[in-house]
Amino acid sequence: MSLVDVNNLSIIYGENSVVSNVSMQLKRGEITTLIGPNGAGKTTLIKAILGLITPSSGQISRSESLQIGYMPQKLHIDPTFPLTVERFLKTAAFSSTQDRLQALESVGAEKLLKQSVHSLSGGETQRVMLARSLLRKPDLLVLDEPAQGVDVNGQIELYNLIAQIRDRYGCAVLMISHDLHLVMAATDQVVCLNHHICCSGHPAQVSNDPSYIELFGIPGAENLAFYSHHHNHQHDRRGEIINAKTDISEIPGENHSSHCGGDH
Repeated sequence: MSLVDVNNLSIIYGENSVVSNVSMQLKRGEITTLIGPNGAGKTTLIKAILGLITPSSGQISRSESLQIGYMPQKLHIDPTFPLTVERFLKTAAFSSTQDRLQALESVGAEKLLKQSVHSLSGGETQRVMLARSLLRKPDLLVLDEPAQGVDVNGQIELYNLIAQIRDRYGCAVLMISHDLHLVMAATDQVVCLNHHICCSGHPAQVSNDPSYIELFGIPGAENLAFYSHHHNHQHDRRGEIINAKTDISEIPGENHSSHCGGDH
């Protein structure tokens, strides 16, 4: 079920076209990851979906009574301001102590309730911010660089956690990420944005797309293929699996050098 429909969306600042003719859908139960170079319009597009920016043209349709949970890229709190995790969670929405504990439990951080936010590690901070975004019991969870400032092992755990939250809440997830080689294993759809949508679809499809390779280069495409596919079969341009016994040269229109880099 589509929760958000973005149709021919454009956002122009002065003479600069930041987002141009973008169309996409966010569906319940799916994780959509926005990737692209710095300055490509990813955060601007998210702000438009959140209703914080008015598009120059185009339309965004949201399902009725849509509840959105938002996790910003960074948390800026004055270090002299005394703030516990519990008080920080209270700033999100009206909630009981039980609600706040359940949100923290959902992200594996229930022991942090009474702790100062200033004493948290990078990974703990991201988990607390994620818990805060869950207090509204969202239909759509919007995450801007959720693993920023977290080490590689922590990133893997966090992306696995996001997939578990999707399953538990049955929500849609839209996130921005630069961790291409890690995040692709835990996403259903990739949207490659460089002011306009260069390519989109299943990670296997995007990794072979010439537009993706042009933006990120062959090493980027190889990393994407390796980390998102732990098998030895191949995919066609639509992301469909080609039987390992099938000669790929028999398939018309395929790039015969494209393959998955992973194995069992």
